[in-house]
Amino acid sequence: MITFLLPNFVIARAWLLMAWAFTLLITTLWRFSARRLVYAMRRAGYLTERVIVLGANAEGIAVAQQLCATPSSGIKIIGFVDDDLSPGSEVMPGTPVLGSVSSFQTIIQQHAADVVIIADTALVRDRLSTIYGAMETLHQIDVRLSPGLFELLTIGVQVREQGFVPLLALNKTRITGPHAFGKALIDRIGAMVGLIVLSPFFLIIALLIWREDRGPVIYRRRVMGASNRSFDAFKFRTMRLDGDTLLSPEQRQELCESGKLKADPRITPIGVFLRHASIDELPQLMNVILGQMSLVGPRMLTREELTHFGRWQHSLLSVRPGLTGLWQISGRSNLSYEDRVRLDMQYIRNHSIWLDLYIIYRTIPTVIAGRGAY
Repeated sequence: MITFLLPNFVIARAWLLMAWAFTLLITTLWRFSARRLVYAMRRAGYLTERVIVLGANAEGIAVAQQLCATPSSGIKIIGFVDDDLSPGSEVMPGTPVLGSVSSFQTIIQQHAADVVIIADTALVRDRLSTIYGAMETLHQIDVRLSPGLFELLTIGVQVREQGFVPLLALNKTRITGPHAFGKALIDRIGAMVGLIVLSPFFLIIALLIWREDRGPVIYRRRVMGASNRSFDAFKFRTMRLDGDTLLSPEQRQELCESGKLKADPRITPIGVFLRHASIDELPQLMNVILGQMSLVGPRMLTREELTHFGRWQHSLLSVRPGLTGLWQISGRSNLSYEDRVRLDMQYIRNHSIWLDLYIIYRTIPTVIAGRGAY
């Protein structure tokens, strides 16, 4: 603008390039810092909203638990409003039913709520008129709707208007756009660096495994990947070639129920060390380079194991399995199937590049300590 108004005014091109670069850098740092500050204040109890959940059914409880598990969301759940449960009933620890829908407006005023989340998919139409009347009277509250698809919305969702009709569009995965590009970049670079640095170490391990029983060094485990595609996950072999014949009926039952054995007679002496240090899974860096796995993601599952995860199995297969994940830094093999799916779903719902970097950072001391590895 200045050069247009004043033709004789000259600005160096290097200055323009530096200004553009610094503006981009400072803006990015400012947004990152501002978000971290807001998240920290919310975790400390500031900048929060007092929320009442209408509906203490399975969906309402699931929504409340997810919000409570994310302190940075700035949500403080005061209680539930429900017609089927008596007032005072604790739906969640420290979170009671405050009353019925008929006393909705009084409850909002008594508890100074800022937001109401309607999560009752079975709410009849005449009840909605009561809530709408409260919105007219209580101008300070915001009303937000859970679409009744919470168990499915582990992925991204967008509201699109077509023909003046608001419709929910489900993305195939929450990890899209810049997040997908950044995750793929971290995966490929990290896996290539890891393979180059660890290649001499891999050679020594391969010789130790081969010397033990002259058997194959690499074990291929058939697992399920993203979009329900199966692939061979590479691992250093840690079991005897005739290992299955050594299992007792009780051990077979334990293996079927939990997927792991604490005292597994099939494991070789070198295999005990490899598993304790999680070295046996390092060849999966090749799976990461091939695009079949990610450095961070849900735990990889066989087709048989999917039956333990019920309605969540399709969501777990919406992203690539990870070499590490929340399960790795939260107990590893000590976790039950229920704990594993809870952690994996938490990761899928809350994925970010920063969460991936945090998990990678936490994985290192967990592996060194050997907690939950067998």
